[in-house]
Amino acid sequence: MANQTDRNIKKLSVKLLGLVFIMFAFAMWVMPPLYNALCEALGINGKPGGQQYTVVESQVDKNRIVKVQFVAQNNEMMPWEFSPNTSQIEVHPGESNNVTYYAKNTQDRFMVSQAIPSIVPSRAAEYFHKTECFCFNQQPLAGGKDADLALQFIIDRDLPEDIHVITLSYTIFDVTEMAAKQDSVAASSN
Repeated sequence: MANQTDRNIKKLSVKLLGLVFIMFAFAMWVMPPLYNALCEALGINGKPGGQQYTVVESQVDKNRIVKVQFVAQNNEMMPWEFSPNTSQIEVHPGESNNVTYYAKNTQDRFMVSQAIPSIVPSRAAEYFHKTECFCFNQQPLAGGKDADLALQFIIDRDLPEDIHVITLSYTIFDVTEMAAKQDSVAASSN
């Protein structure tokens, strides 16, 4: 009787561990694309489009000032130091602006990160144009190394008049394993 009970407990344990693994895989690899698709479809969370903005000549509105705040946070699985070098600036719509974020790989191994932006208020996202951004590409860093990550942006002159403050937030994720798999697939196809 005890052997049967032990076998039942082992079977249940294996099933529960398998369920935990499936839930973890779902949360890490299935949920982010679903979240991105949902945000894009509904236009929520201030997620700006991932396309690079093409600069067109326009006049700078020197009569208007918009405060832009910069925020950074790490995904709970990301051990890096990550922060804006400037917490806020005041800008004129139509002018090009440059800021940087600081990233440091605090681990003793090579890692790759990916930053995901969010803009508040969400209706300002379509008027916030990144012309250069570290978020366009994955950011590799050797263990213990740091970098200043560049961001260049323009606030569109058509930004609604009632928006005086925009907050740009980046969440940084560890994508080391995903990048390694992509490199492996690319190498095998050559």
